Amino acid sequence: MNEKEAIQKELGKRLLLGELMARNARKFPEKEALVYGETRLTYKQLNARINQIAHALLDLGIHKNDKVAILAYNCNQFLETYFALAKIGGVAVPVNFRLHPEEMTYILNQSDSKALIAGEDFLATVKDIQKDLPQVATYISIGEKLEEGMLNFEQWISGFPGDEPLILVDDDEPLFIMYTAGTTGRPKGAVITHRNEMVLWMLGASFVLTEPGLTDLWTFRALSAPPVFHLASFGFCQFMFFLGATVVLPTEVFDPAQIMRIIEQEKINAIVLIPVMSTFLLMLPDLDKYDTRSLQVWGSSGAILSVETRQQIKNFFPNVKIFDLFGQTEMSALVSGLLPSESEGRETSVGKILPFIEIRVVDDDDNDVSVGAVGEAVYRAPSVMKEYYKNPEATAESMRGGWFHGGDLVRQDEQGYIYVVDRKKDMIVSGGENIYSAEIEMVLSRHPKIMESSVIGVYDKDWGEAVKAVVVLKPGETMTQEEVIDFCKEHLASYKKPKSVNFVEALPRNALGKVLKRELREQYGKSMRY
Repeated sequence: MNEKEAIQKELGKRLLLGELMARNARKFPEKEALVYGETRLTYKQLNARINQIAHALLDLGIHKNDKVAILAYNCNQFLETYFALAKIGGVAVPVNFRLHPEEMTYILNQSDSKALIAGEDFLATVKDIQKDLPQVATYISIGEKLEEGMLNFEQWISGFPGDEPLILVDDDEPLFIMYTAGTTGRPKGAVITHRNEMVLWMLGASFVLTEPGLTDLWTFRALSAPPVFHLASFGFCQFMFFLGATVVLPTEVFDPAQIMRIIEQEKINAIVLIPVMSTFLLMLPDLDKYDTRSLQVWGSSGAILSVETRQQIKNFFPNVKIFDLFGQTEMSALVSGLLPSESEGRETSVGKILPFIEIRVVDDDDNDVSVGAVGEAVYRAPSVMKEYYKNPEATAESMRGGWFHGGDLVRQDEQGYIYVVDRKKDMIVSGGENIYSAEIEMVLSRHPKIMESSVIGVYDKDWGEAVKAVVVLKPGETMTQEEVIDFCKEHLASYKKPKSVNFVEALPRNALGKVLKRELREQYGKSMRY
């Protein structure tokens, strides 16, 4: 056995993201793997391009544990770079394209990124912050536009071989650093390993395949609508590659009409959306003109899907099975899921914990609460992140007692089904009573005039905090503050109803569509606790 064969043998024993793609290229060489606009790549072609990028990175001096940042809209080059870095032991640092340039600068410096790959839409931003990035030695543009000193992505990789780089990577080494939304203070970089991800998608497959009547997932064509810098989307892509399916990326950031066209033209079988995307998709006036008979699986992640939206999905797409997925970045994306066959009567649940993941529900002193009581969810699993990058204090705090503290307030029933009550930091304390904003938001989602809402606590001299609802109405609708408060009084205890209501055209969101309550508090008044 020569050296190359010995390395390949050893790689084959390890849980590595790069090996996932190499294996698929050997198993299904001519099967379509990735579609992005006019770009169509088989597994053999995709793996060859990934290997070209890997060799090009090595030529730049990118080696094990070196960080490479990616700032771009969804495209095949984005996904290819993830896998190329994985093959050489490099670490991807995906950057949220909606961040302020100062926030981008912080992430690029804090992550020690040595190179930056950027879409041409962001070249002006990159040029502006370049002077503040002393560690970034190489800039690469995805597209024809270039700033001085930049490499063109396609020209850069041309000429490099498409064979395997054959770098021995340990599966406990970092795969990527994904920065949290930074809802309090600076964002933290969650370090996710190869093993974290590969084990997680094995668990995900074992969960999905227990759903009755769902077969031949390896033949699926899957559309990932959210941005791939986030695990809700990149994780979905990994899962589909894990199965040997075909992944389709939209060419627009989020265009409901384009999503529907892609479903029809590409005969999409599975889609993942965050709830706000589902809401906007369902608002298309000509939704029924598209042929969506191929669609079988609707994955919902990133927030709780309202009962009303769930019913609308079922009305317009009667053949789909809705999978409610719950997790967070630090858990490699997923901790629980609600199977379609188990959702009847449990529509507000996020299902049961995946195999190999342990959960406890604890109070502020880390003592277990009784079944059905509200507490913080803490986890122990092979999918828990390695650490927060260069932040030992935050790592120690989140991992105290050997359990990862996720910050979600939940309750678990006797059958093991989990219900998310709120984020711990979003709980409102008014007159000594705990009020969960998510509960009020769920009630408001049932009003026929309300498209969405966000509930926060604001300072009140008598009660400590008072409930404020920030409401977005459906197009053409009007409401008064009193109507909103009265509706809540019909469905909630009186102390939970909003004391004030503000109507806005849109809620502030991060790139995944999660509402930025921090901005609402800054606008409408923080409570005493912030």
